[in-house]
Amino acid sequence: MNDALLRALSTVNDPELHRDLVSLGMIERAELSGDVAQVKVNLTTPACPLKGQIELDVRSALLQLPGVRDVQVQFGAMVRAAAQPALPGVKHVVLVGSGKGGVGKSSVAVNLAASLAHDGARVGLLDADVYGPSVAHMLGQGQARVTADENRKMRPIEAHGVRFISMANLSPAGQALVWRGPMLHSAIQQFLKDAAWGDLDYLIVDLPPGTGDVQLSLTQTIQVTGAVIVTTPQDVALIDAARAIDMFRKASVPVLGVVENMSYFVAPDTGHTYDIFGRGGSRKLGEQYPLLGEIPLDTEVRQDADLGAPTVLAHPESAAAQSLRAVARALAGQISVRTLSELPEQLPVV
Repeated sequence: MNDALLRALSTVNDPELHRDLVSLGMIERAELSGDVAQVKVNLTTPACPLKGQIELDVRSALLQLPGVRDVQVQFGAMVRAAAQPALPGVKHVVLVGSGKGGVGKSSVAVNLAASLAHDGARVGLLDADVYGPSVAHMLGQGQARVTADENRKMRPIEAHGVRFISMANLSPAGQALVWRGPMLHSAIQQFLKDAAWGDLDYLIVDLPPGTGDVQLSLTQTIQVTGAVIVTTPQDVALIDAARAIDMFRKASVPVLGVVENMSYFVAPDTGHTYDIFGRGGSRKLGEQYPLLGEIPLDTEVRQDADLGAPTVLAHPESAAAQSLRAVARALAGQISVRTLSELPEQLPVV
């Protein structure tokens, strides 16, 4: 490590964490090769939403040093685990919920998981909607079956870089599950503790709508990093979203943010924007919780889900995909901020 470079880098703050890169332990290497400063920065998440700003600030700080003519910045990532990780090898468990059905919660959960994985994170996805599982179909694995590993643990199926488990891959297609609460609780326990998830940065959990048995089982069984609330703009959806938020508050689960799905529609032939369900209603919730993003109503999202390909991968340049990618990165940023709040003020330099 070059002391002069480190001193300059100690003036550069992470824009979200509001602490300098050196005290955060984000500088892995800082060396001077002739007149070129070579730096490796380990971000707190590969889905860092402000990576570009960090690079600009690093370059600006180092180019002020005498004798430095150029700066080469390399990025790595090291997701820090929660203070009390929920499961062995799993750094963060994030619940994706809603107060009611029909708001696109599952499609948001699938695309968040696929986006985080595409950015380089190790991601798992648990379909906890036991009565109405849809994750397997949305990932193009509706016919796949969960198998056991050598330790007789469930081996998650992998698709699009995401490891997932869904009841759709454990029960015959089209068969209704007529289970009472204790059976639901047992199934959720098995999904969490009898599955070989391996090492994950994020385990996204797609909850069933409402505030019932599955939500209670999860929040009472494991330590959850936080929850994301998916809603649509109209008042009837927001009323139910507020109930979901209240449930998480009573269960001591932090709400990491709100996602407004089907926020608006852009006509493909005219380019005009229509607020079919109203727009911006979730900002009322966002006064207390971060608004992670507004996702447009887009037929491609539905088509891609039916074809088993997340929109963020199938049509990455579409407005819906761009919004979903932004939501995933904003979520990763919120997790990093929350994790930092649980850590000591000073961290060692890597």
